[in-house]
Order: sequence, then C-alpha cells, then structure tokens
Amino acid sequence: MVEQTGYLGVALLMFAENLFPPIPSELILPLAGFTAARGDLGLPMIIVSGTVGAVLGALFWYGIGLWVGSRRLKQWAARHGRWLTIAPEEVDEAAAHFREHGGRAVLIGRMIPAVRTLISIPAGVSTMPIVPFLLYTTLGTAIWTTFLASAGYLLEDRYQQVSGWLNPVSNIVAAGIALWYVYRVATFGRRSARQPAE
Repeated sequence: MVEQTGYLGVALLMFAENLFPPIPSELILPLAGFTAARGDLGLPMIIVSGTVGAVLGALFWYGIGLWVGSRRLKQWAARHGRWLTIAPEEVDEAAAHFREHGGRAVLIGRMIPAVRTLISIPAGVSTMPIVPFLLYTTLGTAIWTTFLASAGYLLEDRYQQVSGWLNPVSNIVAAGIALWYVYRVATFGRRSARQPAE
C-alpha cells in the first residue's frame, strides 16, 4: 500500500493504526522510511503524512471521550465500578487531575507504545480544550513519527529491526497496564470504603 499509494497510503495506514492499535506503527513508518531511502518518497513528507493520519485517528478517540463525558462515566461507574476500576466519586477527581496535567500526559502518551491511542480518551472525558489537545497530540505524534521513519530510512532494508527493538517495550507496557488493571479491580472494595460519604 505504501509503495502503490505513497503519502496517502502512509496517512491512511497511520489513521487505521490509531483506530485499531494492533496495526503496528513500528512496522508502517520504518517501511515508509526505507521507501524514502530508495528514493521513491521523500522523508519529510512521510513524516507529515504519517503525523496527519495519526492525529486524525487520535481525534476520533478524543471525540469518543467527549461523547462519554464525566456524567455518563459516573453513571457507568455506579453500575460497573469494579470492572471500570473507578468509583463515581473518583471520576471528578481524575478529570480535574487530567485538566491540570493533561498536556504533559498527552505529549508523553503519544510516544509510548500501547498508550498512544488510549491517551486521547481521558482527554475527551475531561473536556480538555481542543486546541491544546491538538498541539500536544501533534507534537508527540510528530516526534514518534520522525523517530520511526528516520530509523527505517537509516536502516534501509533492515527496517524490520525497528519493530524487533520496540516489540519488547510494547509488551512490557501492555503487561504493566494489565497488572495495573488487575490491581485496581482487586483493591476496588478497599478504595471505595475509604471514599467520604456523600
């Protein structure tokens, strides 16, 4: 697809990667960088098109977060709090914390495998203003895209090594998220008991 559709293909693949995280940017962008190294595409335009596609995908999940909103999330937490790992009283606290530190969270989150897509949802739930969200998302995405595409450009036909290097990192982050979730579920009752009565 990259070879046949060029920059549009890179943008579409990165858009899809943000909608369906199992599609790996760790393979898409180094391959695009390798294509640039052969002279078929330009590296700067690969970075631009990859960033645009990824940011559009992030906007989709930001919109989902806005649609859910804190009120609906509190209703869900009241019914299914243990499995969401959050009590209704914690929703406002989490939203306020994200509004205070959300810029850094989005910027850093966009550069962490397995977190890149998820970080857009709390940004939407906490109603982070769209302009700062776009600025931090675009900056973080551009850094990630530049790193991966440049690695493929430099490695040329060994571009798949980038995925080999990053897969263990992705696995560690995913395992950490899973362990954190299990811990939150297991300690939900104790945390709820400590919440002040309304």
